[in-house]
Amino acid sequence: MELSEPLVKVKKSRPVNLDLQTIRFPITAIASILHRVSGVITFVSVGILLWLLNLSLSSPIGFAQAADYVDGFFVTFIMWGILTALAYHIVVGIRHLLMDMGYFEELESGTQSAKVAFAITAVLSLLAGVLVW
Repeated sequence: MELSEPLVKVKKSRPVNLDLQTIRFPITAIASILHRVSGVITFVSVGILLWLLNLSLSSPIGFAQAADYVDGFFVTFIMWGILTALAYHIVVGIRHLLMDMGYFEELESGTQSAKVAFAITAVLSLLAGVLVW
């Protein structure tokens, strides 16, 4: 059986925004995207930290080398960044777990919980900076 009329495409008249500079994400989307980014940073940093641990445990000379690496400003800054990413990933991971249990699912409470997660991470980042430096 053949169709007597050809299939017609329906043109949808919805707006298309191709200017990426005008797109604004809500704070909940930013929190979610940064959670993924912090997870990648944490995953990569595990390799760096394990290498540094292996070097420090290999011998007294290796320990001295690892201590010299960590004493530099650049590596100290990287360590602070790793601790900040880990703190953010943990805080927002707890937020996601609470959302899985049914809390903060509404738009208003989800926005507030994202702001609280950012604030807690800022405090933990300051504490990590004090710890590292």
